[in-house]
Amino acid sequence: MQTVTDKLIATKENGIGWITFNNPARHNAVSLEMWQALTETLEAYATDSEVRVIILKGAGDKAFVAGADISQFKEKRSSPEAVELYNSTADRAGQTLQASPNPTIAMVRGYCIGGGTALAVGCDMRIAADDARFGVPAAKLGLGYRFAGIKRLADVVGPAFTAEIFFTARQFNAQEALQMNLVNRVVPAAELEAYTLDYAKTIANNAPLTIAAVKRSLIEYGRNPAERDLAACQKMVDDCYASADYKEGQTAFMEKRKPAFAGR
Repeated sequence: MQTVTDKLIATKENGIGWITFNNPARHNAVSLEMWQALTETLEAYATDSEVRVIILKGAGDKAFVAGADISQFKEKRSSPEAVELYNSTADRAGQTLQASPNPTIAMVRGYCIGGGTALAVGCDMRIAADDARFGVPAAKLGLGYRFAGIKRLADVVGPAFTAEIFFTARQFNAQEALQMNLVNRVVPAAELEAYTLDYAKTIANNAPLTIAAVKRSLIEYGRNPAERDLAACQKMVDDCYASADYKEGQTAFMEKRKPAFAGR
């Protein structure tokens, strides 16, 4: 799939949509064009019936994403209007990621700092190599951090660990991240891609309508209670029971074979 920049690569294979942050010279720091490409790619995958799971990764073995590409700041964030454009573009990418109807997995190796941590937390699951390092250095740079980003992190690790991450502004290793529930799994770096791909294939082989219904409920859970569309969640549950996949699941169970789900 062609994107607006060669620094974000989108490919798909066997039900998996890959998104690779391809700026290894800068530890995959994200540029304005990469934020734009991320939104476009996620929107394309959302309507592609061939994509059942999305994996985000960084190019090379040094970093997942090491924050924003500060080399662009003089040009892209030199005025209030430019700052607003940059922030709104990055915000839209983050919101599109969190609202993706597809299960999303961050495959984290090396540095996952600042905006990289925000991207990883925006995914449903995070699988980290044992050399991964996480951190949000806002307090070392004098940056403000908006409520939505703090809430998302607190929803994942809780208020106390969110406070520790922001107040200390230090880096945390993979085992510390696991203890904080910042990541789901930690595996040896050499096994990371194979493990993550196998994990994604397991999800992709499950019933798509069931996965979609659960994902919608998780999206609604992240919203303010007054804004939750629980009727839409229930409609998707009802669709599961009315589907051919529901019958296939029962038949496969009785016949002691793997089900062949079609997503309908």
